[in-house]
Amino acid sequence: MTTNSLPARGRPRQFDPDEAVATAQRLFHAKGYDGVSVADVTKALGINPPSFYAAFGSKAELYARILDRYAVTGAVPLLQILKADRPLAVSLAELLEQAARSYAADSTATGCMVLEGTRCNDPQARVAACGFHVAAQNVIRDSIAERHPLEADRLADFVCTTMAGLSASARHGQSLDRLLATARLASVALAQVLAA
Repeated sequence: MTTNSLPARGRPRQFDPDEAVATAQRLFHAKGYDGVSVADVTKALGINPPSFYAAFGSKAELYARILDRYAVTGAVPLLQILKADRPLAVSLAELLEQAARSYAADSTATGCMVLEGTRCNDPQARVAACGFHVAAQNVIRDSIAERHPLEADRLADFVCTTMAGLSASARHGQSLDRLLATARLASVALAQVLAA
């Protein structure tokens, strides 16, 4: 005699929104905003579309939550690096090297998720990413301005442009060694300007 086993009854597995955001972050970082569909997210989270919309509202709203999490867990720690008690040229050199290392750290999720998001097709998601990008630019500029106010704009532009280039190069498969070489070359230029 055989017995058919019935599925276990009871409450379904708990849905943890924070864990879901972390899982979705890995997906968005690996594929970019435009490369991820709601179906991709629901499959990765093991939920159905109504549960997704109930938990997050929309793909763009989920992305905004992911950006909040990325700022704390995955982004280059700008304030920590730039507020250090040492010469500005040393801090900026560390910032660029840390960016290179961060952008190449995970071979499946390269580049800066914020910078990559500033180019996505969804206007709401793009605005969210641009907000984080502008805030980061302001932190860099303000940190430079504290010690070199007359050079703040041009140095901040140079640092931010270099970071964007490092992100794009990492996204296109450039090796960590080459990214670090670029960061170090840019640091030499920064040190020369700051020493003048």
